Amino acid sequence: MPPVRPAATPRASSSPFAVVLARACLLACVASGRALAQSSVEPPAAPADAEASPVALPEVEVVGRKDSLVGVADSASQGTVGAKEIEARPLYRPAEVLETVPGLIATQHSGAGKANQYFLRGFNLDHGTDFATSVNGMPVNLPTNGHGQGYTDLNFIIPELVRTVRYKKGVYYADEGDFSSAGAADLRYFDALPRGLAQVEAGMYDYYRALVADSSRVGGGTLLYAGELLYNDGPWDHPAHFLKGNLYLSYTMGDERRGATVTGMAYKGGWDSTDQVAKRAVNQGLISRFGTLDPSDGGDSQRYSLSGEWHRATSNGTTRVSAYAFYYDLDLFSNFTYFLDDPRNGDQFEQKDNRWVQGAHARHDWVAALGEIDTDNTLGLQVRNDVIRVGLFKTRQQERLSTTRTDHVVETSVSPYFETREQWSSWLRTVAGVRVDVFNFDVDSNDPANSGTVTDAIASPKLSLIFGPWAETEVYANGGLGFHSNDARGTTTTVDPSTGRRVDPVDPLVRTYGAEIGTRTTRISKLHSTLAFWWLHIDSELLFIGDAGTTEASRPSQRYGVEWANFYSLTRWLDLDADIAATHARFSDDAPEGDHIPGAPNVVVASGLTLHDFHGFFGAFRVRYFGPRPLTEDNRVTSDPTFLTSLQLGYQFDETWSVRADVFNLFDREDSDIDYFYASRLRGEPPGPDDGGYNDIHFHPVEPITARFAVIARF
Repeated sequence: MPPVRPAATPRASSSPFAVVLARACLLACVASGRALAQSSVEPPAAPADAEASPVALPEVEVVGRKDSLVGVADSASQGTVGAKEIEARPLYRPAEVLETVPGLIATQHSGAGKANQYFLRGFNLDHGTDFATSVNGMPVNLPTNGHGQGYTDLNFIIPELVRTVRYKKGVYYADEGDFSSAGAADLRYFDALPRGLAQVEAGMYDYYRALVADSSRVGGGTLLYAGELLYNDGPWDHPAHFLKGNLYLSYTMGDERRGATVTGMAYKGGWDSTDQVAKRAVNQGLISRFGTLDPSDGGDSQRYSLSGEWHRATSNGTTRVSAYAFYYDLDLFSNFTYFLDDPRNGDQFEQKDNRWVQGAHARHDWVAALGEIDTDNTLGLQVRNDVIRVGLFKTRQQERLSTTRTDHVVETSVSPYFETREQWSSWLRTVAGVRVDVFNFDVDSNDPANSGTVTDAIASPKLSLIFGPWAETEVYANGGLGFHSNDARGTTTTVDPSTGRRVDPVDPLVRTYGAEIGTRTTRISKLHSTLAFWWLHIDSELLFIGDAGTTEASRPSQRYGVEWANFYSLTRWLDLDADIAATHARFSDDAPEGDHIPGAPNVVVASGLTLHDFHGFFGAFRVRYFGPRPLTEDNRVTSDPTFLTSLQLGYQFDETWSVRADVFNLFDREDSDIDYFYASRLRGEPPGPDDGGYNDIHFHPVEPITARFAVIARF
């Protein structure tokens, strides 16, 4: 979050409410304009210099949920989670770091090395659509990905290096753009570790992990390095053979006022997959609950990045510039329908994604004057360029049989934004902003009918009103417009590569509308609580299509819900957190098939007790409830809820040595990580109705009770 100037008593103002009203009207006028296509957009100009000399913005340091955000946050659904809270959570997968975001669920429907499935605010986000994730400011979501739009592979993160998770939900923040309609999270690593770390782990189902990390002063700066190696077979009848390696290196110079950081990351992983399976195959005894219907499924991926950040604070404000470049490669083999389309060879397909990505983000924060009112202003620019080679192939046991389509895509975006903050009185402050996103899609397909170039632009105004604090409590009213991009291939496709039928291209940029009313309080001693009522409309939902293995643009949708998040320090050594989210999600148009959104959760509950520094003992007990989801538009088929518990218990022998045990799915429940409903055909199964397959629930089970043990040395 940007630096925040402490609230000051405002000068006498002739009519602050008139200025507020004028700004609101201005934003309403901008909102009424529709997206601009095939046009160039100039960045908004910075306000004129104020007559008074600006002052530097002091940093407000927030490192965890114990810290109060009253007077700092712009909404009730914004927050920060610190390293101590992350360390206290049993993590089955690295991406579960994101479950520190209240209401977010991270699951899996395939092999361990594949990007996770994410759920938030009534969305089945698939592998990351509509939730923007970044690491040290470098975006992770991959547009026009071979497997799914916004694909978010977090296997390269090392949880022990994460210093903070800063999250925002909703479309109210000018510095958040594509994929952020449901929310956004930025994982920030340490610049320097408090102490060096060596850790070895072992657990059930051939799980092994080793980690070494340390930092030291080198040449006037701080060098931080880390290396991780992990192997895991999992509980599957066909072992996962998941092997991954991570390397991390950063060098930081200077201080908070003036400095720079250069970071390099390298990741490589490979795995065999147990994808979701048809429930009838388990019921008929063809496979066990942890079996597979195509043991040749699997994949490998790799990611290499170089990034840098430079910042400088002067009496005129603060400037930050970051740049990044990374290479990502994914080769994924999946079979979700078995023998539906090809009874002889099977339906396995390969999705190939290979890309180079370059981007930068520059922002300048300064204090100016608006009449008698001081204003905090931000002017920023984000640019990104993806050069992508993406392909879809028919395969059998990972051998290519035919090419469905291949494409060379260059996707470029330029996004200026402006935001201004005013403290109108002791009990009213506002945040108003606007961003403009200009996208260019250049698609060169193996079928010339699906090639082309499309340019589109969209403007997204934002407005937040913050009232208070009264009795250590603030009230927020937020509103704004956002968007998500569609797969570049869909913007130029006129012929379906599978059927040869004519199709209409999809809209490049899809509008989203959001609003929220919420409150945040620390009135009760040691309790931090937020309550938010929110609403979100999307002009076109992105849905996962089981028999295609990708996301497709679908119908307009509308969601509303309530979120209640709490963090309470019971004693010096015991904390309680409890987060509850309830959502109503529906398609907003009329269609005979119904208005329920498949995969949209209606209730999510996450709660835990955390024990720390109690005579050397530490640990946690966590509960996660993932409510039932409709699997069909008419709500005729629904999933069962998922209820999981986990336990962590450790002991600190001295300043150096500690041990830890983690137990997942403590009560060994036979729930599902995820469920789908679509048609498939098993080997040897006769043709279904109309020579097709058989509609069935396809599920990926949660792992059974699993124990892992760690020995940790800090030096």
